[in-house]
Amino acid sequence: MNGCSKDESQTGLPVPTGIDFTVDLDSQEGAQLQNNGGFILKEFVVVAKNLEEQYVAASQICSHQQTEEVRFITEDGGICRCATHGARFDQEGTPLNSITSNPLKNFRIELNGSLLQFIE
Repeated sequence: MNGCSKDESQTGLPVPTGIDFTVDLDSQEGAQLQNNGGFILKEFVVVAKNLEEQYVAASQICSHQQTEEVRFITEDGGICRCATHGARFDQEGTPLNSITSNPLKNFRIELNGSLLQFIE
């Protein structure tokens, strides 16, 4: 049985790097990003349309114990939350509770017409 550990140096799944893909907002995949609060998961990245109608992207892999359970939720104005142990992060990746002090990796994205492009 595993539990939450205070050792945050554990490794499991790697934090996504080298992200290089495009999401067509007019496609079936992009349809979930039409509404504020909607999100998709792609290549271990959570891509969301926040409540201010901006697109944000963060690692799906939690900085706490590297589980791939981070999702965008509309609580508290829109945050990322890990379902495994309850770590919460603001949209810039800053931890919001004491589960972890490690930030969540964020990614730069740019909207060009209906294409959402990732910039590493």
